[in-house]
Amino acid sequence: MEVTRFAAPLGAVVSGVDVRDLDDDAFAAIEAALAAHHVLAFPEQSLTPVEQKAFAARWGPLQCHPYNGTAEHPEVMRLENRGKAKDPNEHWHSDMSYEPVPPKLTMLHALEAPELGGETAFANQHLALAELSDMMRHQLGQMRAVHSAEGLARLYGQDPAEAPRAVHPVVRRHEERGDDALYVCRAFTRTFEGWRRNESRGLLEFLFEHSARPDFQARHRWRAGDLVIWDNRSVLHYAVHDHGDSARTMHRVQVQGGPSRGR
Repeated sequence: MEVTRFAAPLGAVVSGVDVRDLDDDAFAAIEAALAAHHVLAFPEQSLTPVEQKAFAARWGPLQCHPYNGTAEHPEVMRLENRGKAKDPNEHWHSDMSYEPVPPKLTMLHALEAPELGGETAFANQHLALAELSDMMRHQLGQMRAVHSAEGLARLYGQDPAEAPRAVHPVVRRHEERGDDALYVCRAFTRTFEGWRRNESRGLLEFLFEHSARPDFQARHRWRAGDLVIWDNRSVLHYAVHDHGDSARTMHRVQVQGGPSRGR
């Protein structure tokens, strides 16, 4: 097994492994690599939904998406190119932060990838927090924010009033690494707890822009067979829809984490 970084802020490619056949030592090495790099890409993986779920289950219990899953495999969400206007992932977000217990990990397995474009961008939220002033970090460490899936509910034709909502610390302590990361996202964070929407807007807009600074980012260019894992507690991600009508088909699986905790 070889681990090769693909950008300074985060990310690494893991080559020379088949995730269907890992002994305990190899899996422990992969766990350590994810903790160090936040995003791991495994090229040339040929996985059925059952095999993808089996690998994901080594990291913890699987978590179903509230709006989509295949009939045969409810833990597996099939993502297909339905056109730019209907793309629910073309924004910076942490998956399912509107849930009381969001997933700690997401895994995407590429069945089809466009010849050009369709990359996924990631932004390191440990760096985002570290680059704020001491006073700002202190203030944010005392705050919580409301996350809501109302936008997704509208997209899937469901009642926004019934969409999942949750409140999480703005500065989230990583359960395994022990360090802190910024935990807000443009897609799902609505207000600070106890603040009105108009009072929250200015500071949230600053944090949304800051959290996705180019110097915090890395990108993965997809190839069919790629399996990519990322830590939702550490990074935001953005699916760039610049591939027109070209096929881009993925199987997505989430692994449930623990409750979000502040510093």
